[in-house]
Amino acid sequence: MDDSDRQDLHEGMRIVGAALSDAGIPFALAGGFAAWVHGAPQSEHDADFVIREQDRSTAWEALAATELRVEDPVENWLFKAYRGDALVDIIFRLDGEPVPEEIFGRAESFDVFGVPMPVMQATDILSEKMRVLTEQRCNFSNLLPVARALREQVDWVVVADRIAGNPYAEAFLYLLDRLDVVEHPDTARAGGAEDDDGAAGAVEARDDEGAGTGGVEDLVRPRIA
Repeated sequence: MDDSDRQDLHEGMRIVGAALSDAGIPFALAGGFAAWVHGAPQSEHDADFVIREQDRSTAWEALAATELRVEDPVENWLFKAYRGDALVDIIFRLDGEPVPEEIFGRAESFDVFGVPMPVMQATDILSEKMRVLTEQRCNFSNLLPVARALREQVDWVVVADRIAGNPYAEAFLYLLDRLDVVEHPDTARAGGAEDDDGAAGAVEARDDEGAGTGGVEDLVRPRIA
């Protein structure tokens, strides 16, 4: 992407963010540029925004009223807005399902190229990037820098639950563990269970020690719930 295309893309993002905001449409910046806002390397690809499926027509009309060129592709999960050759994808279905309402509630507001706009949360970014991994689309080299940059902002246990059953995404989690990027969520879960068991055992031991001693002191000793 040359400087001219990059400027067109950034301006296209500003126009999309402002138009959707003015139209009162819930939306969020997604994909590589959302990851960049959270600290990942800047994306050199198209920009992505997510909207609700029921807002598709309203969003299409709002963007068509701007200087952008709006087109419907053959895919039935997005439409496209162009400024010059720079492309902004407006996505209303993720992995074959309508964009969840919760994504918009979790989004955080950031100033992106001079326009305030909601940006997808880091956990949602990684979840969605990993959910779409397939045999034909399994490029870990693009995903690894994002995971490294966002690792401390991501709830990896939630990610593991969301990608369960996708062997390519599960393999990427294993890779992150082997590379010491993040601890595998299953290990974190096991550690938490052991801590709970240890705490329960300690409580039982204290109870056993105190059992049978009786006395007013035991009856009136304050307990913290």
